[in-house]
Amino acid sequence: MPTPAQQQTVAVKPIAVPFDERDVVLQVKVTAPRQGADLPVIVFSHGNAWSMDGYEPLVDRWAAAGFVVVQPTHLDSRRNGIGFDDPRFGSIWHVRITDLHAVLDHLPHVADEAGLAERVDLSRVALVGHSWGAQTVGALLGARVLDSAGQAGEDFSRTDVSAGVLVAATGTGDSLTPFAQEHLPFMRPDYSTMTIPALVIAGDEDQSQMSTRGPDWFLDAYDLSPAPKDLVVVPGGEHTLGGIAGEAVAETTDTDPGRVELVADAVSAYLLGALDVDTDAWAEFGDAATAGRLAAVWAKR
Repeated sequence: MPTPAQQQTVAVKPIAVPFDERDVVLQVKVTAPRQGADLPVIVFSHGNAWSMDGYEPLVDRWAAAGFVVVQPTHLDSRRNGIGFDDPRFGSIWHVRITDLHAVLDHLPHVADEAGLAERVDLSRVALVGHSWGAQTVGALLGARVLDSAGQAGEDFSRTDVSAGVLVAATGTGDSLTPFAQEHLPFMRPDYSTMTIPALVIAGDEDQSQMSTRGPDWFLDAYDLSPAPKDLVVVPGGEHTLGGIAGEAVAETTDTDPGRVELVADAVSAYLLGALDVDTDAWAEFGDAATAGRLAAVWAKR
């Protein structure tokens, strides 16, 4: 798979996305290979407090592999300064979901603004998210948010999304810590309705401060969702999986550039297969990762 050193990429930002219901303009960054046509699209949802300017180690590698990557800045980005005491915070999980809907609804506009209208294939669209972004993506793949009584909320799924990838996705809400119960009560996904094909990526040393369970909490998106689903478990991986949000960022506790490349390439290979760009890519990745003991790869069909 090509790397950023082998294929040039270009980025355009900021691009404003029409969204009348938002008090802060929804902006995206678009990264793409400098050459190529019929390019599939990844819409990426960042983790808590990040923005369209994060996750460059992943995004550059995806673009080098032939994807157009669209990164919105969600309302919880630290640049917007919305803390737990802000009255808007309780609904940010819902705003995140509507952000992704708005981006998907306006992908032709985004592609045109980025100068890619003639090079992008809008029939091949996938969603990827990390951490809170993974729960956000899960909602568009069919997962629902349970209320305090255990009742499933609104269905936010999209029929125009072919596949998704959930990286370090929130587990079920039955083991939330008191802090999470108070400030993040929406962290209660129900994966039983997440029917769209997806890859789940988790680190086997990811211990969340939001759950009393261990790293197995991050396997719920795979274990509790219907087939078809695939799973990659990364040895030694913690919540940032080697530093996927950026080089030398403060929250990375398991710095490992090789692990970051593994995660990036897992996503690329899975989506190349899921979007019918390269139907051999995912099997080849799985064989190489297993043979090199780089990761454990599982599937249910």
